[in-house]
Amino acid sequence: MAEEKQPVAEEKPSLMASSLPSFNIWPPNQKTRDAVIRRLVETLSSPSVLSKRYGVMDTEEAASTARVIEEKAFLAASDMPPAEASDTAADDPVARGIETLQVYSKEISRLVLDAVKSRASSSENPQSSPLADDVAAPSEDPSQPSPVFSESSEN
Repeated sequence: MAEEKQPVAEEKPSLMASSLPSFNIWPPNQKTRDAVIRRLVETLSSPSVLSKRYGVMDTEEAASTARVIEEKAFLAASDMPPAEASDTAADDPVARGIETLQVYSKEISRLVLDAVKSRASSSENPQSSPLADDVAAPSEDPSQPSPVFSESSEN
């Protein structure tokens, strides 16, 4: 008779697992994306190490640039094919979400640098097109840099 009863300890893990709230790391909700945009505006429009080298943007320019940067980074991360995920992430949705979030973060960093460098070079060369147009123009081939951003990274 003792063999027929299931130990209580075995029932609790499945009960606990089903009662825990689940969350997704990716995609971020709109509130989180708006917070990223606000932080980008602050970064682009406030004195910092970045602004000492490339200049400070006014709040309006920073806001439009931040929206474009966040949108492009979100699309780049969302379009990441599963083949690019590590073996662990392919089987684990949380690990996949973390890797996608890392792509999003790196893309934001890359786009911020591209935007401020482009702005700095366009202020030196008045013939250049406005920053928002440069950042918003999608590249035909994502693996190739936009002609506007083809400067060496040593600047």
